[in-house]
Amino acid sequence: MTILLAIASVAAVSAISFVGALTLSVNLEKLKKFLLLMVSFAAGALFGDVFLHLLPEIAEKDGIGLAVSLSLLAGIVVMFAVEKIIHWRHCHHAPGEANHAHTFAFTNLVGDGIHNFLDGLTIGVSYLVSIPVGVATTLAVILHEIPQEIGDFGVLLHGGLTKRKALLFNFATALLAVLGAIVALLLNTYTEHLTTVLVPFAAGGFLYIAGSDLIPELHKEEETKRSVLQFLAFLGGIGVMLALLLLE
Repeated sequence: MTILLAIASVAAVSAISFVGALTLSVNLEKLKKFLLLMVSFAAGALFGDVFLHLLPEIAEKDGIGLAVSLSLLAGIVVMFAVEKIIHWRHCHHAPGEANHAHTFAFTNLVGDGIHNFLDGLTIGVSYLVSIPVGVATTLAVILHEIPQEIGDFGVLLHGGLTKRKALLFNFATALLAVLGAIVALLLNTYTEHLTTVLVPFAAGGFLYIAGSDLIPELHKEEETKRSVLQFLAFLGGIGVMLALLLLE
């Protein structure tokens, strides 16, 4: 049952890659407003999942010792390294340059693929902890994947890919989430203490995404009304994670 739920969850996450196609028929100004609220909601959900689900589970099971702290830091360091490599490549080759357009697009795909693999690994490990934690983590991943996939689709189009190829390549990298979940489930059969290492690792990754990627985007909004709406959406994301905890 747990394995089937984990695979179904990452399959749903992979399907989110097609959301980028919506940008072709939606008013860009309205889409931008929606995405900022979605980013706020996703940031709250990621923080909520870390502090209400992932860390309490590992603390109850093994306590918060040096190994857990190092694993959490490792999650932050790995996410930092992945994004640093991607940003370094972007800075050296502007997407508008004819000789580097496709290179830029495929570099983005590689980075996105690694990110998706880690998401799948996180979901798989979360289900190994418990089904409620797995569901909460899947929801948190989906919420932050929606704005990310829309952005990735735009990057691929800007990099010179056709709409069809952009959707197909984006979906192909999204399937790496399935591979990540399978790896987590298989490793668990050989390593009893896998969750002790990977759950805080996943928490560290989520903290990095929410704190380094999402929150800075929200600070770009200075209009009072929209800022208040973003803050409420942020609290809403935390509230959803709290509600899932209370339903367990």
